[in-house]
Amino acid sequence: MTTTPQTLALFDLDHTLLPFDSDYQWADFLARTGRAGDPDAARRRNDDLMRRYNEGTLSAQEAADFMLGLLKLAQHEELALWHEAYMAEVVRPGILPAAQALVARHRDAGALCAIVTATNEFVTTPIARALDIPHLIATVPERDAQGLYTGRIDGTPSFQAGKVLRVRQWLAGLGHELEDFDETWFYSDSMNDLPLLEVVSHPVATNPSIALRALAAERGWRTLDLFEDMQDAKS
Repeated sequence: MTTTPQTLALFDLDHTLLPFDSDYQWADFLARTGRAGDPDAARRRNDDLMRRYNEGTLSAQEAADFMLGLLKLAQHEELALWHEAYMAEVVRPGILPAAQALVARHRDAGALCAIVTATNEFVTTPIARALDIPHLIATVPERDAQGLYTGRIDGTPSFQAGKVLRVRQWLAGLGHELEDFDETWFYSDSMNDLPLLEVVSHPVATNPSIALRALAAERGWRTLDLFEDMQDAKS
């Protein structure tokens, strides 16, 4: 019989554990290094998707059409080399002590920890390793019989209500249910994550958007400004 840990700690990634959006930054990295066609056109498209995501008007399929399409630009080996350059230039400098300490606090207390992100597995798997988080629930990019990316989503995207479904599927694969845990935590910055925030026992609005900050205050949820010192230094 599988022993269930007492605590489950789930973390959104972008603007939550990272002070930026890893999907946006990956597309921007490819655009400005000339790997995504017309750099100006790619960056305009990227900016438009981010604006619509923040407004809550972007569908998972619309995001996939652009973001997963980027994975068709090269063979997997070349994509991996591009991603390592992206990790060195963008991601690793953005992994800050405050985020590492938050994850370590849950991990050291024996919690089952996972990142739950809408960003695809190709972009986020190395980031999860860098954050020392053993489990990743992310949007899965489809591959064809030769292992090449098709630009389409495989299964349910880890986005909005899809995050709840994907978390439950992941836990079932481990022999657990969400209700098995004494405490369940989810850290997120976005109103897009409201479905998962509403099913855990400890929702934490982390570096929240204006809308989520207001909702958290209304519902009595904890608000955590994880990068407050960094924000103060920039102001």
